[in-house]
Amino acid sequence: MPLTPRNVYEQQAYNRRLTVVVLAGFVLFVGFLGFGLDVFLLGFGPGSEEGMGFPFPIATVVAMSIAGVSATRSALNGDVSVLASATAVPVSDNDPKYRQLLNIVDEMSIASGLPRPKVYSVPDPDPNAFATGRDPAHASLAVTEGLVERLNREELQAVVAHEMGHIRNYDIRLMTVVAALIGTVLLITEFGTRMLRFGGVRGGSGGKRDSKGGGGGLGILMVFWVIALILAPIISQLLAMAVSRQREFLADSSGAELTRNPLALASALQKITDADDPTKAIKKGTAHLCIADPLGRSANEREGFIADLLATHPPIEKRITLLKAMAYQHA
Repeated sequence: MPLTPRNVYEQQAYNRRLTVVVLAGFVLFVGFLGFGLDVFLLGFGPGSEEGMGFPFPIATVVAMSIAGVSATRSALNGDVSVLASATAVPVSDNDPKYRQLLNIVDEMSIASGLPRPKVYSVPDPDPNAFATGRDPAHASLAVTEGLVERLNREELQAVVAHEMGHIRNYDIRLMTVVAALIGTVLLITEFGTRMLRFGGVRGGSGGKRDSKGGGGGLGILMVFWVIALILAPIISQLLAMAVSRQREFLADSSGAELTRNPLALASALQKITDADDPTKAIKKGTAHLCIADPLGRSANEREGFIADLLATHPPIEKRITLLKAMAYQHA
C-alpha cells in the first residue's frame, strides 16, 4: 500500500485524529459486545418474557465503563504496562555500560528539539528497541542489552534517532493505546465466550421473543454478535498490524533526517535482521512497538494485501533499500 505523502506536522495531526478514532471505535465495539450479552444471555429487551430478563442493560453499561476506563488509562499510563511486560528496567546515569547510549540519547534529543526520554534496558540478548509514552514530554525509550552490545556507535545512534522519530511523530501515543487495548479486548472476549458457552442463548429467535419483539432481526443481530465475539482478538491484532506497518517507513526517514546518515540505520537493520533469535522479553501484544518484529514472523518479509493484514512491520530488505536510496546508493 503506497504511503500518503505527509510532512512531520501533518503526520502528528493525523496520528492525533487516529488516536481518537481508535479509542472511540474500541469503546463502541466493546459496547456492542456488552449489548449482545444483555440481549442474548441476560434477556434484556422489549421482546423478553415478563420476569425472564434484566430490565436494565447492565452488561452494556459495565462493558462501556470498563472500555472507557481502560481507554483513558491506556492513553495516560499505557507505557507503564508496556515497559513492565518487557521486564524493562531504568538505566542509571552512572552505569558505565550505558554511558554511550545515554550520550547518544542526549544528542538526538537536542537534534530533534524534544525532551530527553526516560531510558530503559530490556534484559534480552537479541537486538531490538522501542519507544512508548503518551507524548514527547512523557516518553520512554527501551533498548535490549543485545542492541547495545552488537551495534557500533553510529548504528546505535541511528536506532535511537528512529525511535525519536516515533516520539516526534506522536506514534508512541497511538501505538501504546493500541497495545494496552488489545489486552482489554482479549479479557472481555474471554468473559463473553465463557458466558456464551455455559449460559446458553436466551434471546434471538429461540422462543424467548415473540414476533413483535423482532425475533428475525434479533437472530441476524445474534449472528453478527457471535462473529464479533469470536473475531475480536483477531480484529484487535489486525488493527495493531495495519497501523504499525506504515509508521515504520516514516520513522526510518525521520531517523535518517536527524543523523544525516541513512546508511547507519540500514546497517543497524541488517544486523538486527541477521540475529535470528526472537526477542523473548517482548510479548506478542507489544511486538508492533519494536523497530523490528521481535517474534521473527515470516509475514513481515512479504508484501501485498495478505502481508498488510498479517504483518506488524514492512520487510526489512525494503526498508534497507529505501535508506540506501536516500544516500544515493542502490543494492
